[in-house]
Parts: sequence; structure tokens; C-alpha cells
Amino acid sequence: MDLISKHNIVHRYEKRKLLIAVNCVAGLAIFFFGYDQGMMGSVNVSIDYGAYVMKYGHIDQEANAPQVVVDDSLLQGGIVSATETASHTSRGQFVAIEFTLNIFGVVVAYWLGFGCSFVNDGYSPFVWRFPIAFQIIPLLFLLAIVWFFPESPRWLVKVGREAEARYILGRLRGEDEYGLAEAEFQDIRNVAELEKKSGKLNSYFHMFWDVFPKSMGGGSSGKLHLGRRVQLVIWLQILQEWIGIAGVTIYANDIFNQAGYSVFKSRWIAGINDVFYMFSTLIAVFTLDRLGRRVTLYWGCVVMGISMFLAGGFSRLAQDNPNKAAQYGAAGAAFTFIFTAGFGATWLTVPWLYPAEIFPLQVRAKGNAWGVVGWSIGNGWTVLLLPTMFKNISEKTFYVFGACNAISIPIVWAFYPESNQRTLEEMDLLFAADSWWNWDAERTFARLKEENPDLVQAAQRHRSVVSGTEVGLPSVRKGSRGMSLVPGGEGDKGSPDGSDDNNEKEQ
Repeated sequence: MDLISKHNIVHRYEKRKLLIAVNCVAGLAIFFFGYDQGMMGSVNVSIDYGAYVMKYGHIDQEANAPQVVVDDSLLQGGIVSATETASHTSRGQFVAIEFTLNIFGVVVAYWLGFGCSFVNDGYSPFVWRFPIAFQIIPLLFLLAIVWFFPESPRWLVKVGREAEARYILGRLRGEDEYGLAEAEFQDIRNVAELEKKSGKLNSYFHMFWDVFPKSMGGGSSGKLHLGRRVQLVIWLQILQEWIGIAGVTIYANDIFNQAGYSVFKSRWIAGINDVFYMFSTLIAVFTLDRLGRRVTLYWGCVVMGISMFLAGGFSRLAQDNPNKAAQYGAAGAAFTFIFTAGFGATWLTVPWLYPAEIFPLQVRAKGNAWGVVGWSIGNGWTVLLLPTMFKNISEKTFYVFGACNAISIPIVWAFYPESNQRTLEEMDLLFAADSWWNWDAERTFARLKEENPDLVQAAQRHRSVVSGTEVGLPSVRKGSRGMSLVPGGEGDKGSPDGSDDNNEKEQ
């Protein structure tokens, strides 16, 4: 392949080795993202930055160690690659590994900031300047190696470089799986053509508005129900924030202070909590694909909900019994460790993995973007309200988080279909039902899968599953019952359940 540089690793590796190499680069990028998250947390509490440079707080000299107290209430408030290259049996594992690297970045940033805080007793500008400058190192390394890695086959097809895309897919799948790689390439090319023809229907606005009835301008995606999927990923991300991770992350030092620990000891205990957080994500690597997305969310809610109620209870006992404040405070602190580990093993990964799985190929990136919108709303909402909540209802804030965990279980059970161990092509069958209820989605999926075996087995038979003649994702082939998942397809002209009586009579 003369079109690709001879130094590109796509010529040296193939199949799993190439996939691992690509994911290492993605892991480095997500490590930087995690470091950037943790770095600003350390910078914002540095004395020079908070009290002198940005002037959003003052120095508390009465504490057993100098620290910044924030005065400004506003400031107080203030994954597609893996799913598309991995098989449907290991998508969760690859994404979970990336989140381990993400939290590793947070851990590195926290302990680096903690170490810098000892320079000149925390008053030196070095405390916040060095952590900011340090992030240049992984960025320079990423800049140096990214040139030796292949482009995304899907991007190459979009820009008309199909020969390169076909070659890279062949290397990813291996010479012994040439038929599978060719079928995947045809799917990508057909979808790229569909995007050009149906770009307006796939816009962010149409995806969001699609949830409304046709009389209000919605329903443009037909049986694909893109609007429903957008709502599901937005609210799953909002729930992720309201189950309590923002409160525990931001107020961890306060919780440990209440246990009678000094400012110094509280900070290094919070750092150890971050380390536990990182290792807890490894649980998802081994359980996410075995238990499924729904069960993972269930047991996470149980562990975190109990932890929040007990953390709040022990916090109240510590306030009501000053002579035993250290014991009760230590118990409350222990449950913050358990909560953080439970979150890292469950809810950290699933809300980010789910949108990468359930959206059709031509809008998958936009579907993930809607997930980020949900995370931004949930994170901003909780962080802005937390100072007011802790000020007015104190430890009862943890009860609110515990209640949110309890509420999340029936919400997931009723509205979120299981995506585990299902191919990305099967997701359109899973969301073909007109009802929002999960049991209706599963019933419709089972029926459509039985009626249209060619649709869900095409990739396994080294055939393309995308029709290049329709605007949308796959319509059922000849010999099926005529149900179409695309708006305006033949199935929409038949009976309400998508079958075509005339077509059945001809057969």
C-alpha cells in the first residue's frame, strides 16, 4: 500500500496486535484527559493561585494547615474507537480499560499536586505552575507517535480515500478474515453515501426533536427512534452525576476532616481513595461483558445507595456525639471508599459505553456527543447545587444521593434495553418497537430477529448488512416479512407492526 507511509505500524502489525497498539494511543489520549481533570482540582486549591492570582478565596490561617477557602459561590459550583474496532463480545472490556487509564491520569495529577504543595509551605507559584506545565509531556509524546498510526477507516471513506480504508480494515481483521473485512468496508461506504443523502435528517436538531410526534415535526427517523435513544443517553448521564460521585469527589476532604483527621492527613487519604477508585475500574474489565450493562448498573446502585445512607447517618452521629466524632467520622469516611469503588466498577463506564453501542453507524459520533451533553448538564447541575445543599441540609445531602440510587434501579429496568453481547447491527432491531418500555423492546427484538435471520447474520456470513438504496439503516432483504427500519420503507406502508401483508401473500 504505497498510499500509506512505510513507517506506519499498519504494515507491521495486524489483527489483535494492531488493535492493541491503536488502543494504546487512545489510552494515552484519555490518560491526558484524566490528568487534566485532576490537575485543575489541585490547582484550584493552591494558595497562590486561589488567593492571589484568581482571587476567588482567602487563606484560612486558623486551620491546622494553611488552605484556601472559596468565597465565590459560583466558583464553588463551578469512546467510539473501541466500540467500532472491538468485537461485540469484548466492547465493554476495551472501554473499561480506557477508563482505568483515565482515572490513572486523575491519580497522577492528584499526587503530583499533593507533592508540589510542600514547596514553600504551599505559598509558591510552583505549586500550580508545575502541574499545568507537566501536562505538556504526554502531549508531546502523543504528537510524536500519532504520525505512525493509521487513520480511522470510516474517516478515510468519508474523504474519498477508499483504498487506504480497505487496506487498514484488512489488516485489522487479518488476511484469514478478508471476507469479513470486505463486508465491513461495504457497510462503511454505503453509510457514508447515506450520510450525504440524509444529512439533514441526521442533524443534532433532528435527532433531539425526533422524540416528538410527527404532528410536531418529529418522528423523522421512523422505526430507528433516534430521539428515544438521545433521551436515554442524556438522562443516563444525568443520573450518573446525581447518584453522588460529584459530592463525594468534591467534599472528600471535608468528610475526612469530620473524622478528626488533619488537613494534611485528609488530603493523602483522599489521594488513597483515588487509587482505590482507579483499581476498582478493573472490576468492570472482567465483569462488564459477563454481567451485562443492566445488572452492572443494578449492583452499583445497591452498593452506592447503601454507602450514601450510611455515610450520612454516621456523619449525623458524629455531629450529635462530639466525644465519639472520630469513630463515627471514620466509619463515614470508610463508606466513601466503598462508594467510590462501587462507582468505579459500575456507573463510571456504562453511561459512556451505552451511547457508543446503541446508535446507528452514521450518527454514532453525534449520539456520543449527546451523551456528553447529558454529562455536562448533570455535572454542572449537581456541582452548582452542592454548596447550597450541604450548607442547608448538611449530611441529608447524602440521603438525596442514596434516594437517587434507589430511583435509578427501576428507571434502568423499565427503559434501558440490554446492549451486551449484541452486535452493533442488531441495535436497530432492539429499538424498533414504538413503545418506550424495555419489555416491549425485547419482545419486538426477539420477533424481528426470528423473522429476519439474514439481517442479523449477514456480517457473520461475510455479507453487507446495509442497503445502499435506502435513507437510513438496514431494510430487510427479500425473503423476509418485509419489515423496514427506515422511514418511508416498505414496512411503514404495511401493517402497524411493520409487516407487509401483500408481500406475504406474494411469497
